[in-house]
Amino acid sequence: MKQKLTITAAVFLLSPALASAAALDAITQSNPAPEKGVVDQLNAHVLATPHFLHLDSQPSESMGPLLKRQYFHGNQSTFVKWTAKAGAKVPLHKHPNEQITWIISGQATVYSAGKEYSMKAGDIMLFPANVPHEFHFSKDTIDIDFFAPARQDWIDGTANYIQ
Repeated sequence: MKQKLTITAAVFLLSPALASAAALDAITQSNPAPEKGVVDQLNAHVLATPHFLHLDSQPSESMGPLLKRQYFHGNQSTFVKWTAKAGAKVPLHKHPNEQITWIISGQATVYSAGKEYSMKAGDIMLFPANVPHEFHFSKDTIDIDFFAPARQDWIDGTANYIQ
C-alpha cells in the first residue's frame, strides 16, 4: 500500500531547515498538475520533493555596515543574494567551492590572480575552487552567487574573512 505525503508534510520531514513560515507561504503558490513534471518509473522511487522559496523572505544577515546577505543551502549547493552599499568590500579569500557570481545591478571591481576585473549589471564571473579573489563595490550593488558544493564554512560558522 502506497502512502502519500502532502507537500507541507514533505517539507517538514525532508528538510527541517526549510520548515519555516516563508517555506509554508511558498507552498500556497503551488497547485496540483497531474502528470506534469513526472517520469513514471522515476518518481515512484524518489523520496525528495522540490523546495520552493521566496528569496526576499529569507533572513537578512548583516556582514558589516555596508554588506548584507540572504542565503539558503541545498544538499549540494549554496545560493546567496548580496546587497552591497558603495564602498563595501569582501576581502581576499578562497574556498573549496566553485563560485558563480552574477551582478544584477550596480558595479564591482574584482581582483584575482593579479588581474582587475570590472563587473557591471548583467556580468557573470566563474571562480574555480581555491582561486583567491576579492570584491570592491563602487556602487550600490545586488550580487547573486551560486556555490557548489554547499558552503560548509557558512554552515558550521567557520568563515571569518568578512567582518
